[in-house]
Amino acid sequence: MSHSERYVVVGHHERRVRAERLAFDLGAHLLIDEGNNGANWNHRRALEWAAEQSCRVVVAEDDALPVSGFSGKVAEWLARFPDALCSFYLGTGRPPQYQLEIASKLIAADKARSDFITMPRLIHGVCYSVPQHHIKRVLDKWNYSKAADYAVGDAYGGTVVYPCYSLVDHADGQPVEPARDHQPRTERRRAWRLHV
Repeated sequence: MSHSERYVVVGHHERRVRAERLAFDLGAHLLIDEGNNGANWNHRRALEWAAEQSCRVVVAEDDALPVSGFSGKVAEWLARFPDALCSFYLGTGRPPQYQLEIASKLIAADKARSDFITMPRLIHGVCYSVPQHHIKRVLDKWNYSKAADYAVGDAYGGTVVYPCYSLVDHADGQPVEPARDHQPRTERRRAWRLHV
């Protein structure tokens, strides 16, 4: 089974070993932030690279933990939603203001036997894919002052598809860059549900 997707891993130099291992596992292009430029800068760099590719690109952060059979599952979702921004991680803890909405949407999806929910914005940068034909617009509308996930999603400006069962978990370590809101990250940041 051949997949037409490509992968790019955004990594921080303090997590180089993990980033290199993930990039190797995914056969991904690796972009290491050597100078503490920040996630916003590195995610923009990833999308600039993605814009030059002839196929759909999946961006993953160095602390993403893909499930077994990840590439095949990603290919299925991207085939289903060729025109949607897809996030393959739906996390607990952060951002706190969206957790109640996520919980209620997951319950509603279960009742409707749906395997995905939608949210009005991208709330995690752990692993996502912007449709190729929207990348230029995202780059044109990019806001350098926002957190990376909001910068991507808000520039995209559309609904985001989240599988109910995430295709990556999050290695919940300490963030390598200080949070923009200067609040400590004490919440457990793991996937709500993980695809097994």
